[in-house]
Parts: sequence; C-alpha cells; structure tokens
Amino acid sequence: MSRAVLSLGSNLGDRLGFLQLAVDGFADVLVAASPVFETEPWGVTDQPDFLNAVLVVQSSDVDEWGWLRRAQELERAAERIREQRWGPRTLDVDVVAVDGVRSEHPDLLLPHPGTPSRATVLIPWLAVEPEAVLPGRGRVAALRDALPAADLEAVRARPDLALRIPR
Repeated sequence: MSRAVLSLGSNLGDRLGFLQLAVDGFADVLVAASPVFETEPWGVTDQPDFLNAVLVVQSSDVDEWGWLRRAQELERAAERIREQRWGPRTLDVDVVAVDGVRSEHPDLLLPHPGTPSRATVLIPWLAVEPEAVLPGRGRVAALRDALPAADLEAVRARPDLALRIPR
C-alpha cells in the first residue's frame, strides 16, 4: 500500500477549475482533499495569487514514481508550460511525501525539500491530517509553528471556494 501527500497550486486561468481537475484525476485513489487556501506568489512575486490545496491519496498499485507520473499527466492536461522556475502556472502538482520513502533522485526528491518552509503546504495538509509527520523532519504541526507569523498569515482560507469530492 502506498500513501502520498500531494500539494496543488494554480494561479492562471480558472484556478479553482484546475485544482478540481487534479481532484478528479485522483478520484479513484483519493483519501482526503483539504479546503482551498489563497496565497501570494513565492520566488517570482510579479504574478497572480495562487489557490492551493493538499490531497492525500492511497493505492496498492502506485509507487512514488507512479504518483509523479500521474501528477505530471494532470499538469499536461492543464496545459502547464514550464518557462520560469517558480513562475505562473495553470496547475502545479508536487509529490510532497510518500509513506516513509526517501529519494535523492533529481527528478523526485522525497520528501519534497521545500515542504518544511512552506505554509502553503503545511497549513492545508494539517487541515486534513492534524497528526501528520513529514518523514525525516517531524510533526507537520511543529514545522508550521516554527514558521514566521507573516508566512502563516499570508495563507488565507477561502471558505467561499470548495473542491467537489467525486464519489
């Protein structure tokens, strides 16, 4: 059995629609989907705000590379173009963690190295798994609590936007 945490982000076009595309694309293995949050861009700041969410997925047939392939297929379906690192995108699906798997492969770093410092991942993740642990880094709640207050305040809940969970 393989259980993965996936981070979703979109800041171009129908942002909620692109997040929904990812939810629908993982519907057959979906365990949980977080509420939607809105955040300012990071890295390259001259771009629209992002909508973010986290999915927890599980399957007996998919390993860490399978999760990456599925994520990339959904990014292609959203016509994501990779022109600039941390640039605007229709859909970004990051594999954050897969069970206790550790990977140093340049195409799949696990757990995702940016996770401990990204409120945009930690806050939505805790919304669906309050006791979550990031392999090798500890409790997600402790990682969140170690972030600067400004980082936490920049992640705004969007209760007016909801992802539909296919059943």
